[in-house]
Amino acid sequence: MAFGFGKKGSTVGLDIGSGLIKLVVIEHGGGMPELTRVVMTPVLADAIVEGEVMDPAVVSEAIKGLCTGLKTKKVVVAVGGRDVIVKKIQVDRMKDSDAAEVVRWEAQQHVPFDIEGVELDFQVLDPEGDGLQMEVLLVAAKRELVESKMTLLADAGLQAERVDVDAFALHNAFELNYPEAMEGVVTMVNIGHEVTNVNIVQDGIPLLTRDLNVGTRKFREDLQRDLGLSAEDAESILVSGEPRPELARYVDARGDEIAVGVERAAAFLQAATRDAAGLKQLYVSGGGARINGLAAALSSRLGVPAQVANPLQRLRVRNDVFETLDVDQIAPLLMQSIGMALRT
Repeated sequence: MAFGFGKKGSTVGLDIGSGLIKLVVIEHGGGMPELTRVVMTPVLADAIVEGEVMDPAVVSEAIKGLCTGLKTKKVVVAVGGRDVIVKKIQVDRMKDSDAAEVVRWEAQQHVPFDIEGVELDFQVLDPEGDGLQMEVLLVAAKRELVESKMTLLADAGLQAERVDVDAFALHNAFELNYPEAMEGVVTMVNIGHEVTNVNIVQDGIPLLTRDLNVGTRKFREDLQRDLGLSAEDAESILVSGEPRPELARYVDARGDEIAVGVERAAAFLQAATRDAAGLKQLYVSGGGARINGLAAALSSRLGVPAQVANPLQRLRVRNDVFETLDVDQIAPLLMQSIGMALRT
């Protein structure tokens, strides 16, 4: 848990998505974190494709525009995708001072990249345990992925205060807002512009993270292709939140595609982890959470309750933050950026 209770000052979370760049500021004084700023801007089409920045100049200029008036140049960003590996492993119990070298050696058995070209981190999940072995959450990211993010920030005149992992940022915001879900198995499904992140958590510990190549862009392209709509009109239908007959069959088809991905992730986890129970609850966030009927379609297909996750449910929000924004439309988009800004 990293909510910054007792911390002074503010933390900036910068979520560089393929469709939107979102920036939030959270103040950590006064005992409880408080959301004090939310700004976002659309990204020029194809400037970012599947998380890879194709036009750094365009993206850095967009980031600069969001940072106007920002008092700090330090931000929290995140990396994710196929070049990031998150895995729970077991090693012999030892002192923290000895663990880094052992975990690095173990990582060579679990990470499908050249170990010399990755950034590694880990966390002992049962530090108070007394067994002969301890559980460790291993995180590995290709160094070039991290360095490209740093370069992008530098071009925008910023520095990385912390580089998080997409799945962990989502988990951090989720943990603050849904503490009751930290028992048992829950699945977080964050439906972004191009990618859907599936995160399965058991008793508050991330067990598996997986990316699916489906997002709101495919819904929009379905509507454009089949109904002859412009990109703007198709997007308007998606974000309206209203029941639309012309949308229903795409919700069923794409919802089924996402559900199959969730089922496969759960089946893989159950096969690999003896103590992993089946899916019991689904929480949906991201831009796809705004598509009318999609959460219900996932619930029906997977046979588990599903609800739209609200990153503002237990977070204090300054009165003027959403004066010019529709909070119901914006909130589902902020789970990841808020999770970054909750980091200390």
